[in-house]
Amino acid sequence: MKVVVALGGNALRKKGEGFDYETHYENALLTFRKLAESGFFSPERKVIVTHGNGPQVGMEFMRHFLTRDRYPMYPLHALTASTQGWIGYILEQALRKVLMEWGISREVATVVTLVEVSPDDPALKNPEKPIGEFMSRERAMELSILTGLPVKEDANRGWRLVVGSPRPLRVINSRIIGALAEVGVVVIGVGGGGIPVTGKLSGVSAVIDKDRASSLLAREVGADALYILTQVPFVYVNYGKPTQKPLRKVRVKDLERYMEEGHFAPGSMLPKVEAAVDFLKNGGKRVVITSPDYLPETERGDAGTVVLP
Repeated sequence: MKVVVALGGNALRKKGEGFDYETHYENALLTFRKLAESGFFSPERKVIVTHGNGPQVGMEFMRHFLTRDRYPMYPLHALTASTQGWIGYILEQALRKVLMEWGISREVATVVTLVEVSPDDPALKNPEKPIGEFMSRERAMELSILTGLPVKEDANRGWRLVVGSPRPLRVINSRIIGALAEVGVVVIGVGGGGIPVTGKLSGVSAVIDKDRASSLLAREVGADALYILTQVPFVYVNYGKPTQKPLRKVRVKDLERYMEEGHFAPGSMLPKVEAAVDFLKNGGKRVVITSPDYLPETERGDAGTVVLP
């Protein structure tokens, strides 16, 4: 069984925590221990791990912006490459430690991944991908004036800077990732949605949504299942309302109806359910959306949202 596991932001940094190395590493350990407890690294599973970089690439952007008078400011595609490198290092370091703890003999490889996008994608002219930390409206407006980036409220949790998020068309390194997975290597790839490049490999200043890129990678490597790990144990309809209801097992057609009814917030749950629908409509067999903390229960059938064709 070949699975792609897309780690959400809370796999590295929970709400309110700092951006320091130790925080990222300790959270990665906790996440991989849950994966190990749930049997993800058993011999019969071929595993590819992907991850987001929204908070981290926002941090890198601000670091470059605030020192622009002394050092050159790198474009967003280069900052995604940078976060792929150091997040990949943290994840690989933590995963190797957990595999040793469990006595599992498997190799791990991190692949810096390029993803093709269209330079004419309309999303580049209509920024909607949140990056960086959550802020008050006043602080966000102040930074927007300073940086030139627009800001939006994100899932009722605060305001964030937003950038263009073009749709991924092709994972350029998918054959390498798939080949490594086939021989039993646990692969870490498509970090931060991948480095956005054109068909001629020119970088595009944008940030790709990692769930959409993970869904595309899962299709390209022929994965059986896609796991999307996030901050909540279920996908909910009427989220945050008195009538909130968790979805436990749902078919694609019903999930599409909920999407049309506006149950899922853009920049939050909506890209995840869109990724689920896309994967299953293109040959995937199963999508699971849940929190890392609930993975063992989800594998037993006691938690998590399971989406079927």
